[in-house]
Amino acid sequence: MQHKLPPLPVRIALGVILLGALTYLIYVTLFNPDHGGITASGSIEATIVNVSPELAGKILNVEVEEGQKVSENDLLVQIDPTLLTAQREVAAANVEAAKAGAQTAQSALNTAKSQYQITLEAALAQDKKSRVQDWFSKDPNQFEQPDWYFSRVEQLQAAQEQVDLAFKLWEESKSKLQDVNVTDAQSEFLKVEKRLLDARLAYLTAKDVDELAQNSADANAPVGKYNSTHCGMNDGYRVDKWWLTNKIYGCRGDDHLTNTSEDWLNAAEKELDDAQKAYDALLDTKAADEVLQMRADVSVAQERYYAALDRLRGLQTGDQSNAVLAAQGALSQAQAAADQAQKSVEQAQANLDLLDAQIEKLEMRAVMDGVILTRNVEPGEYVQPGAVALTMADLEQITITVYVPEDRYGEIKVGQQADVSADSFPGETFAATVIQIADQAEFTPRNVQTVEGRSSTFYAIKLKVEDRDGKLKIGMPADVVFK
Repeated sequence: MQHKLPPLPVRIALGVILLGALTYLIYVTLFNPDHGGITASGSIEATIVNVSPELAGKILNVEVEEGQKVSENDLLVQIDPTLLTAQREVAAANVEAAKAGAQTAQSALNTAKSQYQITLEAALAQDKKSRVQDWFSKDPNQFEQPDWYFSRVEQLQAAQEQVDLAFKLWEESKSKLQDVNVTDAQSEFLKVEKRLLDARLAYLTAKDVDELAQNSADANAPVGKYNSTHCGMNDGYRVDKWWLTNKIYGCRGDDHLTNTSEDWLNAAEKELDDAQKAYDALLDTKAADEVLQMRADVSVAQERYYAALDRLRGLQTGDQSNAVLAAQGALSQAQAAADQAQKSVEQAQANLDLLDAQIEKLEMRAVMDGVILTRNVEPGEYVQPGAVALTMADLEQITITVYVPEDRYGEIKVGQQADVSADSFPGETFAATVIQIADQAEFTPRNVQTVEGRSSTFYAIKLKVEDRDGKLKIGMPADVVFK
């Protein structure tokens, strides 16, 4: 019996139905939670750390080999510390010197404090009587208020202002006198004044010299060839060339010394008389009156300044006395010196601490428990900061990252269990736990709006894998089945 094939359209329809059924069977087998859960593939990962020096230097020792297990804080590599050790010795000596200086400054400060206290107590004791008198004394002619009415500080401030004002007026009066030669008459009178002053000083000098010459020539001691004495002293004194000395001093009637001094004195006296006459001749002129008034202004202003200064010093008693203020200034300087010395100690100590920190950085230590993966340096090599000397990994904390499609993303949660298998260990599985789910999809084309396009986006899922025996290695491919 011959069977007839169905028409071609029917056969095509049946093929599509069978293909769909097969696709659904595969989908249910691989991705349906009720038929084995979600599966995905990835590679074994671990935390890898690059061990690099923080300072440049020559490698002194490398304490580990590739594949060696190390514990946290184990010494891995040591850089030669010779230079920094020498610098540390210098820094330590500077610290000791700074401490000694600080101790000396502190002793000086203690002395200044004691001196200030002694001076203050003495000044207050001396000022006690006058302070009590201020309660009752007053000027009955001008002032109604007693002296205590204004505080000592207020009086000192006012007295200082008077001193400053008087000094300013004194300077102004002197400036006017210096600039007085604005007219020919004033200039001429100033020249006469200057001549009189010069003549007066020259006369006084000549007079002093003449008195010395006359005294030297007035001899009481014997003079002769055999006693060899100088006639100018009351008792005489012996000289080698007695005859020349006696001749100069006029001991034998030759009054060379006294004659010269008398001539100089007479000339100076004549110049003084002439200068005085010239001065007197211009004394009644208007220019002279103007200059004399300016000189009087200078003199009065000067005396006013000194009087104000005396009044200020009179008020500077007790804790405001010059002695107390000087002691207080010395105390302030001593305190500043002590503070500076202490800062020097702190600076020296900071420099020492810096060198200690740098010496500590010469030892590269393990930052975690793990295994040395690569060793890139050998003893004697010179390394720069940041160069990778070693790489290490924590193989006891391995992970695997896999990707699941967006439509299965909601079926996975943090803490969910999974099984991991690797081709290197057929028939063996390793337990794993989801520890991180990505918040953002990957491999998503831009501007995709269709359902088919959206299904091609994936989310990264990171799992922690239990491998107590250390069988799984970094980079090893593995499959994950989510439970």
